[in-house]
Amino acid sequence: MRLSRRRNHVNKAMSEINVTPFVDVMLVLLVIFVITAPMLSMGIDVNLPKVKSRSMDVTEEKLILSINENKEIFLNKTRMPLGELQPKLIAIFANRIDREIFLRADKNVPYGFVVDVMAEIRRAGVDKLGMITEPPHEGRK
Repeated sequence: MRLSRRRNHVNKAMSEINVTPFVDVMLVLLVIFVITAPMLSMGIDVNLPKVKSRSMDVTEEKLILSINENKEIFLNKTRMPLGELQPKLIAIFANRIDREIFLRADKNVPYGFVVDVMAEIRRAGVDKLGMITEPPHEGRK
């Protein structure tokens, strides 16, 4: 009888799972993700104008056209001259039903250049043109 009780005690101790190593691994992974997350959102450096508006839903891949302060145009992350923009957009939207593009322009780019780019976008047959901005800082107006 005594031997049987001892075996049950040993089996009970062996059946419990030690979660301490699991928690240690999860904490290490959490630290790694927290450190690497800012590195994943790299793109073209653009100084956006600040306005009050609601946030955009970014659940699907969007086509973003960026203009930096040197008047360089980027379609997502590919640099292209203004003259090649319209044919490229026509080719991209040839098989799409939803013709939507978002424009990010540095606040130091002349207004006339931004209008020229918008005209090229419209000539390519884009139906919806959205402007991307940043919210203003709370201390400033």
